[in-house]
Parts: sequence; structure tokens; C-alpha cells
Amino acid sequence: MKNIFEKIIDREIPSDIVYEDDISIAFYDINPQAPTHILIIPKKRITRPELIDKIDEEVVGHLFTVARIIANKLNISKGYRLVMNNGEDAGQSVFHIHLHFLAGRKLSWPPG
Repeated sequence: MKNIFEKIIDREIPSDIVYEDDISIAFYDINPQAPTHILIIPKKRITRPELIDKIDEEVVGHLFTVARIIANKLNISKGYRLVMNNGEDAGQSVFHIHLHFLAGRKLSWPPG
């Protein structure tokens, strides 16, 4: 059964896409936690960060490169935060790894 991200990748659910290539897709989060909140997702389904394997290193590293591309594209120069949750207790609600790109305001620490 497809998860919501796979349905977005397959264009079964509309989204506001910021970036896409053969490896990943990035779109605005529908429940933003910052003025700019984008989800960067690999097209390959990896359910949780703890299941990232050696073979996935290039795909996962690519997500961080996409974050830099998005920051440049959106002219975000004051900084941004990248977050990847692992499991329900960490706030993961869709079990398909994704990088949260948060920007547009001063972010506090610790986050939660």
C-alpha cells in the first residue's frame, strides 16, 4: 500500500513542488512549523532513518544537496534547519524518510 509521499511522487495527490529530480522530490509541508517548511523526500522508500543501509548513502546524502539547492533557489541566506525524525516518539508520522527544511524565522534550541 502506498503512503502519502508515494502518492505525491506518483501525482495521485497534488502538492506545491519546489524541486524534483530522478532521486528526490521536495514540496511545501501542509502543516508548516516555520514560514518556510519544505519536505525533501527520496523517491526510494526507506521507512525510518534507522533502516538506512550502506547502499542508501548516496540517496540520503543527495537530500542534503537538495537542501542547499532549495536554499539558493529561495534566496535563504540567514540559515535553515534540517531535521529527520526516527520513529513515533521522535515525531515521525509518515514512515518514509524525509528531511524537514525549516527557515524564515529565528529557530530556538532545544527544539522540543
